[in-house]
Amino acid sequence: MFRLPFLFIATGLALFGLFNLATLLQASGWILQPPRSPSGWLFAHWLILGWATMIAMGAVYQLISVVLQRDVFSRRLGYVQFGVYFAGVLGLLAGFGFFRVEWIALFAVLALLGILLFVLNIGLTILQSARWNLITLSSATALLYLLLTGLAGFLMGINFAFGLWPEWHDPLFFSHIWMGTVGWFGLLITGFSYKMLPMFYLAHGISDRLPRIIAWLWNAAVLAGVVLFLAGFPAFGFGLSLGLLTLAVYAYNFYITKVRKARHKKNPGGGIRASVYSARALAVICSAALALMLIAPDLAKDERFIVIFAWAYLWGWVAMTILGYLSKIVPFLWWTHKYGPRAGKEKTPTMGDLLDDRQAAFVLAGVGLCLLAVMVGLGMELAVWTRWSLGALSLFSLYYAFLIARVFAR
Repeated sequence: MFRLPFLFIATGLALFGLFNLATLLQASGWILQPPRSPSGWLFAHWLILGWATMIAMGAVYQLISVVLQRDVFSRRLGYVQFGVYFAGVLGLLAGFGFFRVEWIALFAVLALLGILLFVLNIGLTILQSARWNLITLSSATALLYLLLTGLAGFLMGINFAFGLWPEWHDPLFFSHIWMGTVGWFGLLITGFSYKMLPMFYLAHGISDRLPRIIAWLWNAAVLAGVVLFLAGFPAFGFGLSLGLLTLAVYAYNFYITKVRKARHKKNPGGGIRASVYSARALAVICSAALALMLIAPDLAKDERFIVIFAWAYLWGWVAMTILGYLSKIVPFLWWTHKYGPRAGKEKTPTMGDLLDDRQAAFVLAGVGLCLLAVMVGLGMELAVWTRWSLGALSLFSLYYAFLIARVFAR
């Protein structure tokens, strides 16, 4: 299967490029706006729905076949789902950009329908395979959190438009963010890592004991946060769930160490090394954030503190892991499609020839350093520094997207 994952990944890369181009054209001004503003909503959903989730959906369509050794339940449904979800995301972004509430309401329903179709297609694929392991269980729970995230966002939109339950807006808002970032992305990345990391490192004989612990702790972190947010205890909910998430991240890093010790391949590639370094950095960030909250509990209500942590989590780990994995997924996808049928019959390039690994590693290092500069600027409230740092981050990100997209021209 090539066309369906390619459609999602190519579209996600295009939206990622446009996101960074828009950031440069407006001189990174959106980062200085409050998160709860039309500009903040636009760029947050552009990055999360337009890029990260679009890429994640394409990767799931590709990797679920590898994990289950069977085709997706319905390719036709996959193409319908792409069209519905893409139209919903574009309309939603336009609604935020022009701040048209009726557009936001209409296209949020369309985006939610796209999510429902995706969950249905992949969920039925998993159910029909009847192969329950930590990878499929993590994927299934990630799908559940994606669906609940969409539903929470839909309820927020209705509440915003009609003011039916004003007291529920903040609980839904915090739950929406937590389930989407920690639940959907966190469990999807860790779940597929149980398959991908040993494969990239050629590691064998890894026990599934640690992945079980990771899955339990990660789900506990998501559920504790959501329950306490909805119960009206956001500060306590953030603190407790952050503590559980920190334990889960440490267990995940210990798992990575186990894989690296059992490896038969010294260099898995610059993109995979970047994803490993980002997981190490996430452990440091979670530990520091938890320590600061224990010293000053009021930080759980501090918008700047939460925004910095969100940048560290979403850009520092989720985005870096997606970008790193793309350096393997895209060359494999393209080589299998274009050169697989000709392998052994004529001279063909290797997958390593499709992407300059050293150049990709250098660009990802630049992304990481620029992100660190953005976080310093946000923390110290240095407006000019923050804007220049975000501009540099966008330039490195654009070049990395170009490197990945160029694989399809090889």
